[in-house]
Amino acid sequence: MVRWAARPARRCPTDGAGLQSHTLAAGVRWGYMARNPATLAGRNRQPSPRTVRAFTRAELDALALELSPMYAPLPAFAAATGLRPEEWQALERRDVDRRSAILTVRQTISSGAVIELGKTERSRRQVPLSRRAVAALDALPPRLDTPLLFPAPGGGVLNLDNWRRRVWAPAIEAAGIPTPARIYDLRSTFASNALAAGVSVFELARIMGTSIAMVERHYGTMLDGAGASIAGRLDALDAEHDQATDEATEDV
Repeated sequence: MVRWAARPARRCPTDGAGLQSHTLAAGVRWGYMARNPATLAGRNRQPSPRTVRAFTRAELDALALELSPMYAPLPAFAAATGLRPEEWQALERRDVDRRSAILTVRQTISSGAVIELGKTERSRRQVPLSRRAVAALDALPPRLDTPLLFPAPGGGVLNLDNWRRRVWAPAIEAAGIPTPARIYDLRSTFASNALAAGVSVFELARIMGTSIAMVERHYGTMLDGAGASIAGRLDALDAEHDQATDEATEDV
């Protein structure tokens, strides 16, 4: 065991359970154990997908009325872009390209500090800005003391825990919105609306900075009824091809 611990292993896991499994496997290889109990226990069960909560347009508008002008545009913006809370916390004016209607997610919040995302990370991405998202940005009060779009009142990074307790929860209650109503549900609202609009799972995964498997896991129930929409789009494409063929025939 001492020799194994002192020897660097390739692709050695950093989590406690993984390290324990590797240690037990080494014990089996060296003859100290007959079988690896970690392997016998099987793979860890995946937690059940959380319930998807999507805000309605009326709820978002009611919530905005209960927030100060500094944060009133935030619910509509987050629901129109699908950004994670730690991503819109770190969003700066330089990240928004109004001419191309694109915002670039290049930073996130970790342990209260802004960190740059690596160029190869899935989370670093470009997100299209809908008219509703642009309207939310236009409604933000201008500030010269900070580059952040959604800063704390003093201009620094917003403390999400404090904001949730002091601002979000009272606004939810005042707006009469049924609970639970989490800040993260704004991201789910974007996913729900995108799927309803016919955005593909592949496109949605790229926009949201996640994997196709995660989209299917969390929003699979919304995909079950997508067959009619897909068939309708395929029929429309076939109709366009048929029309183009007929026009080409007439020109001959």
